[in-house]
Amino acid sequence: MLNDPILPKDVDAGQAVYSRRVLSLYDVLVLGLSNRFIWKCPTSRLVQLYNDHVSANHLDVGVGTGFFLDKCRFPSTSPRLVLMDLNENCLAATAQRVARYSPQTVRRNVLESVDIDGAKFDSIGLNYVLHCLPGRLADKCVVFDHLRPLLNDGGVVFGSTLLSQGIHRGFAARRLMAAYNGKGIFSNSEDSLDELQRQLAARFGDWSVEVAGCAAIFSARK
Repeated sequence: MLNDPILPKDVDAGQAVYSRRVLSLYDVLVLGLSNRFIWKCPTSRLVQLYNDHVSANHLDVGVGTGFFLDKCRFPSTSPRLVLMDLNENCLAATAQRVARYSPQTVRRNVLESVDIDGAKFDSIGLNYVLHCLPGRLADKCVVFDHLRPLLNDGGVVFGSTLLSQGIHRGFAARRLMAAYNGKGIFSNSEDSLDELQRQLAARFGDWSVEVAGCAAIFSARK
């Protein structure tokens, strides 16, 4: 693990919640309950997103518990897999969960310029990351500028993010998002579907966004 970054408080807040205890409950509470009943974005749809786009030369950013890397179908039994996250607990849990792929771990702040030793990637996953980053969506989308140089030509960046505007949110989703925004876990109170589409269109000629409940599921090619 290389060069631990010094984090501003608003950046740290979005990732600091993921203690070992929280991670032990994450798959059940978030992927099992919240996705299905509150965000209305079935976890199976996000597994399919990985199956559609993950390559044998993959960088995953914001790895969580490693659920999607564990469940998805890599096109190779021995992919090159690099894990990037700010949270050491997430990196450790995911590295252990997908140890069969011998992943490399790097601790980075994706809101800053990113450098990784080695070859570029054919796919980059950015799942449930943007809504945890501080600031306006227009500012947060600088992550695409930082990740794009790590992609090979024709490579794809894909992921999903929870939105507050331009999509339908039920009562429970509005209340839970407000609570998470109040605690600094989320910073998406102004994140909109139109703005996400605008930011992708400004950077990529080939991109798509699909809405599933409160989530925008996106992919874009270099």
